[in-house]
Amino acid sequence: MFDSLNNDGNKSGRHFDASKFDGQTKMVRSLVGMGAALVVLVIGAAIFFNYIASLTRIGAGMVGVEVVLSGSQRGASEIPIRTGWVFYSPLRSQIIEFPTYVQTVKWTRDMNEGRASNEEMSFNSKEGMEIYSDVSLSYAIEPRRVPDFYVKYRVSDLDVFTHGILRDIVRNSLNEVASTYSVEQIYGEQKTEFLSKVQALIQSKLDPVGVGVQQFGFIGAPRVPTVIASAITSKAQAIQDAERARNELAKTQAEAAKTVAEAEGNAKAEVTRAQGEAEANKIRQTSLTPQLLELRKIENQKALIERWNGQLPTVQAGNGQMLMELPKMGQ
Repeated sequence: MFDSLNNDGNKSGRHFDASKFDGQTKMVRSLVGMGAALVVLVIGAAIFFNYIASLTRIGAGMVGVEVVLSGSQRGASEIPIRTGWVFYSPLRSQIIEFPTYVQTVKWTRDMNEGRASNEEMSFNSKEGMEIYSDVSLSYAIEPRRVPDFYVKYRVSDLDVFTHGILRDIVRNSLNEVASTYSVEQIYGEQKTEFLSKVQALIQSKLDPVGVGVQQFGFIGAPRVPTVIASAITSKAQAIQDAERARNELAKTQAEAAKTVAEAEGNAKAEVTRAQGEAEANKIRQTSLTPQLLELRKIENQKALIERWNGQLPTVQAGNGQMLMELPKMGQ
């Protein structure tokens, strides 16, 4: 039978090689075995690195907290994990990362700023007036206090803390401080003082978990009913006008006082000059004796003689007598 098959095979030009077929079968079986071993190895590695040992990297500006899930030391580790590669066992613990750089949040009614919803803050003044405002706050977690933060709030997503716990703290602090201020004080000149007190209160509530408030304030002016805002603005304008009037009055009074002072000074100067002149005249009068008059007369006559050119005057007066002009010689 085999001879006939071989003969037929030879006749058709085909020949079956059994040894070659066995070699190919062994090669296939070997490849299948290697593939199965590789699959088992990959599965084993995946199980090992996902459930027995794992590797993660803590990035710059981040701090990790190892939360132990089994054993007698369950809970968050007191020592934070800093930047770098970390080996841990997922079956035994979990690594939660928190950013330690400054976080800034804005709660506004503007859909294009912050989150796409109305997140404006509302609080009540001392009179019970409801005030609305847009608020901005910046904070950062102290790296060494990250475990305390996690133990306190049990959140692994910082957005949950920011828009939940922190927002409630800010709103409650605003209401607590605003209850001691009037709407006019919050809206007007004491706004800076009010915001400083609110920030200090927020900080005191976050101190135990190492959260530091970097900045807190209103975005724009607080919103109050239009009537109240107009009244506050009018009052502020009236105060400014009154202050301007006081300044102008003070300036006018100062100028008037200056003019009066100058006039008084001039008058006193005239009086002083007059007194000096009178005193001089008095001195002159007391010094005019008969001997002095005679001396002055002689001095005047002497001066006339010195200036005489030798010609006799037509009319001469002397000793109360009139002298007529004498005829010239040869006439």
